[in-house]
Amino acid sequence: MEMFKFGETRQGIPIHGYYFKNTHSTNQAHALILGGVHGDEPEGVIAARGLLERFRESFDLGLNVTIVPDFNPEGILNKNRCNSNGVDLNRNLPTKDWSSVAAKPRYNPGPSALSEAENQALVKWLNENPVNVIISLHSWNPMLNTNGDLPEAEIISKMTGYKIEPDIGYPTPGSLGTYAGLEKKIPTLTYEIQRDIAFDQVIQIHVPALIEGLKVSALLRKG
Repeated sequence: MEMFKFGETRQGIPIHGYYFKNTHSTNQAHALILGGVHGDEPEGVIAARGLLERFRESFDLGLNVTIVPDFNPEGILNKNRCNSNGVDLNRNLPTKDWSSVAAKPRYNPGPSALSEAENQALVKWLNENPVNVIISLHSWNPMLNTNGDLPEAEIISKMTGYKIEPDIGYPTPGSLGTYAGLEKKIPTLTYEIQRDIAFDQVIQIHVPALIEGLKVSALLRKG
């Protein structure tokens, strides 16, 4: 495992990434796992950190994996959806449909697309690191929101009972699903864990589901 600085917030708080290299095959396919995009959704952070700890104990998947468990550290510290600028990072990416109009204050897209340091780091990293699949861990109504071809969602659905939904049900301009999944053609799964479930259930149910999903990635995605 390699720990590295993925980026930092405007206040200088580091965003840490953890890279696990495939040493079991020649496949260089690469999966990115994000947690904590919204700071008031701790279930996604717990799932990402649970996956990180499992891989620290043993990593034998046939692909490379990068985990960023606390993408929005300011929001996580403040228990707030947005970062310390009051911007929803999942409405701030430079998509073709980005809009300065917020449907609700909690969806504040920022003064301009890609105004936030966290997303600047993400876009830079994606431009420098070829990625074959992204899984972004959130919590809300249980579902697997797919943008792109995602056979990983099938096994996760079987293990969790969560429905696969190509449309989350409302407009999300500036979202990662649109930016990466639709516009950059990187299959992107927005994994909405049930809100307010016990953290031990997150570890027991969703960490194994993520691992099985990544096994599918290793079989079907080649880099």
